Amino acid sequence: MYKEIGVYEYSNIVLEKMNPGLFLTTKKGDIINTMIIGWGGINVVWGRPIFQVLVRDSRATYDMIESNGEFTVSVPVGDSMLGAIKICGTKSLRDINKFEYCHLTPIKGRVIDTPIIGEAKIHFECRVIYKQPLNQVEVPEFVKKRYYNKDSSNHANHTVYYGEILDQYIFEKDK
Repeated sequence: MYKEIGVYEYSNIVLEKMNPGLFLTTKKGDIINTMIIGWGGINVVWGRPIFQVLVRDSRATYDMIESNGEFTVSVPVGDSMLGAIKICGTKSLRDINKFEYCHLTPIKGRVIDTPIIGEAKIHFECRVIYKQPLNQVEVPEFVKKRYYNKDSSNHANHTVYYGEILDQYIFEKDK
């Protein structure tokens, strides 16, 4: 069951749920993937509602967004999805099918082809209208030390995707 919501109506909850994380889902052909994001947010750019997300160029999700130019953000409410958040935030599509492993239900998007996660509550369907790799020269040193240490697996760069929000709603599975 779908409930229409305003694009900014739940933006406070979206920001609160960045920790522990939101599901960012992508699709390429018949393959779907989801990962956890803890950076980003809803804002206005060029007079359009935008969901900004950051994705490392080493992630499978990066290749998928680059290929299809769209993504969904699914926001879990409550604590029932903490286990799935942990798995989807630490495992790669290259190692496991996170939808199968975590028993997540992909529900086709209403506007785009990329699915939402049926167990989450608040959803945003987005099409990329702009992207920008972070310029590491301009990134503050304290950020580089924490998130881009060349001696760790964190040396890959992020791309900031500006996803125009095409649809937003609450979805609840029929009981």
